[in-house]
Amino acid sequence: MIAFIFPGQGAQKVGMGRALADAYPICRETFEEADAALGAPLSRIIFDGPEDQLTLTENTQPAILAVSTAAARYLTSRGLAPAFVAGHSLGEYSANVAAGTFAFGDALQLVQRRGRYMQEAVPVGAGAMAAILGLDAEKVAQACTEAANGDVVSPANMNGGGQVVIAGARDAVARAGERAKALGARRVIALPVSAPFHCALMKPAELRLAPELRALRVQSPRVPIVANVDAELKRDAAHAIEALVQQVSSPVRWEAVVRRLASEGVTTYVEVGPGAALSGMVRRIHPEATVVNFGSPDDLGAIESLIHV
Repeated sequence: MIAFIFPGQGAQKVGMGRALADAYPICRETFEEADAALGAPLSRIIFDGPEDQLTLTENTQPAILAVSTAAARYLTSRGLAPAFVAGHSLGEYSANVAAGTFAFGDALQLVQRRGRYMQEAVPVGAGAMAAILGLDAEKVAQACTEAANGDVVSPANMNGGGQVVIAGARDAVARAGERAKALGARRVIALPVSAPFHCALMKPAELRLAPELRALRVQSPRVPIVANVDAELKRDAAHAIEALVQQVSSPVRWEAVVRRLASEGVTTYVEVGPGAALSGMVRRIHPEATVVNFGSPDDLGAIESLIHV
């Protein structure tokens, strides 16, 4: 049984998707559709940069969505159909587009605003995120609680394999990192992010985004989506949308998502879109599974064996 999984912010790279557009008309048309939906040359920024434009959150989010959707459309056109879909943070929007919950054009406009709202929720430099390696999620949560001192700091991404990302106020994140080391963390890595995603500081962004999400034209997804917020199957549009509302200021429970997919019988994961970060996480969480990624024509060899299975 196959699941498509979609990457989130951080997977971006200038030039991503260009080979897909060059090789496959369905991918080229997807990028043209993205430019038309946004009324701006998003594809030019994706293919040619400059990097500082691509890494602006309000460009990064639609850019990754566009590359992921182009790749997914090509796979679908070749007859590769997932039984389930899921995505990491922003990737959950790509998953919903792939499942047909809402239209690609609507999703592009929405995630562009999502990026802007998240950026505007916290002044630049006031928030931070850090990856805690080699410490279980409960101990990381303990470190955050003990280091908070009235500030916001909490687990933001439970990525599995001994990796938990924390987010919050800059000084509180630094204190929690030191406390995590004292509790046995192997390493603490400050992440180069523009805002502290998936924590309570994102509540203003959630409140701005919620009415826009709820106003989308939607239909029931063709296949279930396993949501970040609770690792539950979303089989209807209303529940899929509410999961996206809550996701803005809630932690991404990626390890639980993969375990849920495994419990549903998934044996093969296809990471669809740029990068291969999720593939590494899945291999640590579900080592018996087959894991492949598809973000360029070079990846097709590993995919061919799955097509028409």
